[in-house]
Amino acid sequence: MTNPLFDRLFGQHAESEAPFLRLADDAIVTHRDFLNRTAQFAHALTKQGLSAGDRLAAQVEKSPEALVLYAACVQTGVVFLPLNTAYTVDELTYFIENSGAKTVVCDASRADGLAPVATKLSARLETLNADGSGTLTELAADLPTSFPTVERSKDDLAAFLYTSGTTGRSKGAMLTQDNLLSNALTLAEYWRFTASDVLLHALPIFHTHGLFVATNITLAAGGSMIFLPKFDLDEMLRQLPKATAMMGVPTFYTRLLGDERFNRDLVSHMRLFVSGSAPLLAETHLRFEERTGHRILERYGMTETNMNTSNPYDGERRAGTVGFPLPGVELKITDPATGANLEQGEVGQIEVRGPNVFKGYWQMPEKTAAELREDGFFITGDLGRIDEDGYVHIVGRNKDLIISGGYNIYPKEIEQVLDAQPGVLESAVIGLPHEDFGESVMGLIVAKPGEQPDIEEISGNVRKVLARFKHPRVISIIDELPRNTMGKVQKNVLRERFAEFRDQSVKS
Repeated sequence: MTNPLFDRLFGQHAESEAPFLRLADDAIVTHRDFLNRTAQFAHALTKQGLSAGDRLAAQVEKSPEALVLYAACVQTGVVFLPLNTAYTVDELTYFIENSGAKTVVCDASRADGLAPVATKLSARLETLNADGSGTLTELAADLPTSFPTVERSKDDLAAFLYTSGTTGRSKGAMLTQDNLLSNALTLAEYWRFTASDVLLHALPIFHTHGLFVATNITLAAGGSMIFLPKFDLDEMLRQLPKATAMMGVPTFYTRLLGDERFNRDLVSHMRLFVSGSAPLLAETHLRFEERTGHRILERYGMTETNMNTSNPYDGERRAGTVGFPLPGVELKITDPATGANLEQGEVGQIEVRGPNVFKGYWQMPEKTAAELREDGFFITGDLGRIDEDGYVHIVGRNKDLIISGGYNIYPKEIEQVLDAQPGVLESAVIGLPHEDFGESVMGLIVAKPGEQPDIEEISGNVRKVLARFKHPRVISIIDELPRNTMGKVQKNVLRERFAEFRDQSVKS
């Protein structure tokens, strides 16, 4: 193959008149139509001077054209950088500058705010709107519907996804063609996807779950997707009878369960429900099975590795676990201090190795060396154990990552904003259990001596600089932060102390 990822996922469908995207208005986009549009976008990108290895940053709303842009980047060898649509200009500036993106694509409503950033960083700015219009679409409109696919190897970069640790700046995880393709093919087979499958897709497409899992699996199998702009309860209930499979975050399932229209008859034809991106409560597992007769399949993955484990398609899908390592993926539990392998049942850090594991962090060799061992094992930062039956349990995160509604939230980023507020001496951000979102954010601040921070003012300032999903649902003033003998804040103590805020966080 000249371009493994494009040829296997997209190119094989070039002449297919079978449906690929089924839209909310019941319109159909065939595989052939999609590939013709992809070729036009590919021509548009090359006309802009983009070539293999260049980076394109996209902060666009979910639409068929947004997916076409991804495919066009793969076909031209351009490295695709999807960005959360909730990010502010301040946040976007770092990603664009750090990645060296030559082109930035955004919704027209954000163009004025991003134009100075693009100009300063010598990047071209194009627009692409939720309805498919925009300057990029106009540029592609009259271009040929075939494009000579650019040759790439399995080790060439296909995408950047930015992720953060609890300290320092965001890191660009470099994902190769083989990282994405190998995982898509493995999951398509493991989860029994075929060309007859219709996947109900209400996930965003700026991160791994919606783009590299849901979309790539569907393409690998030659199936179709009911492609919804976002999760809308009424629309989900309307579309479910037309689907055979669904992927979602725990929030999707709790909201479906909250509606009496969601019942066994509605999903009797479905063959698979998959959940990920955040822990699924055992209670949700049980309620879902009681209501529908289906057992949700929970899996485990991350930005740097795509999917690592999955509960079995055939066999027991065990609540509270993320199943077994996927075929071709090695997983071990090690001592965080020494890296030594731990015995079965012991809790330690999770390390994984396989073709799904990323190439490293963009322009961060020291960080890459610290987290990606020479033998290929990646230190995930998650804590877990393997039980006597081989099921993997995630028991915590040694980097204090918060996952809310499927979004990764890094406390240090929020703490830096809180620390800069008037009257604040220091802060700590923790995650608390939330029935709907999995976790919610709580900010704890210590006041400077003799001062009284204004909580409403602080909340307003946070809203100006951070995406909505990062906003603390509760901000409380406390006398001091608990620390150990080394001076490190003991967030486990804070989580125990403020567990009573669970109900308050749910209501807020």
